Amino acid sequence: MKSLMERIAQGEVLISDGAMGTFLHAEGLSPGECPESWCISHPGAVKGIAEAYIAAGSDIVETNSFGGSSLKLQPYGLADKVQELNRAAATLAKQAMGEKGYVAASVGPTGHFAKEEYGDVSTEELYEAFMGQITALAEGGADAICVETMSSLVEAVQAIKAAKENTKLPVICTFTFDQKPRGFFTIMGVSPERAAEGAAAAGADIVGANCGNGIANMIQISKRMRAALPEIPILIQANAGMPKVEDGKTVFQETPEYMASQVKELIEAGVNIIGGCCGTTPDHIAAMAKASRAMFKVAER
Repeated sequence: MKSLMERIAQGEVLISDGAMGTFLHAEGLSPGECPESWCISHPGAVKGIAEAYIAAGSDIVETNSFGGSSLKLQPYGLADKVQELNRAAATLAKQAMGEKGYVAASVGPTGHFAKEEYGDVSTEELYEAFMGQITALAEGGADAICVETMSSLVEAVQAIKAAKENTKLPVICTFTFDQKPRGFFTIMGVSPERAAEGAAAAGADIVGANCGNGIANMIQISKRMRAALPEIPILIQANAGMPKVEDGKTVFQETPEYMASQVKELIEAGVNIIGGCCGTTPDHIAAMAKASRAMFKVAER
């Protein structure tokens, strides 16, 4: 099987998966329960989520390890389980995917900021926390490391460095942006251009955005990243719109059909990997995969 980076270099647009957290809650994860603990306590459910996305057309599935760093696991009393939980997360996703595609190991924010950003941890502590998580994910069989949902470029750089210096895997780095009067910025004031350039300079092989926006806003973010870095691959995982509370329930309003209708424009903006974030389901992924593959079938004729 060709590597992930080879397929992108050959011009393929790959499909990643959709939401993990909302899927876990639908499966029975309780509020306040550690999602990563399910890799040990409910392995069948975690593997089943990956299998559902693979059946929907995902070329890439992420691991259930978003909050798997020691700093993030500490409040749950699970900081000593970093190796076990992350290795299990990667193994489950790999078992589901087999040789059909790729496993991207999810590495989310630690929940802390560096002291240089008026936070409470040093960059060395961030690096060590990410290194412990990332090495376990690599041992579990991950094909890539996906540093995601970042708002701080300082924190993102430490995660990228930990991956590049301790594994041979390609590294993806995505940020989450809010729309402000002056445009799109992370909560730490990082623009799409600065995020992409900073991540790439640290060694990221793929950059992009996830969460925080519906698919239409992601098209604008993609254009800005592509203009800043004409050559680097881009990954986009949009929410199914922004969440709203209706009758006491959180609802995401972008339908699979609507998200699929935006795929052509996303690809034309320069996106190489398309998936979903909060609120997206296997139905969303199936619709977007169909739209993407239909576009390329037309182009081949």
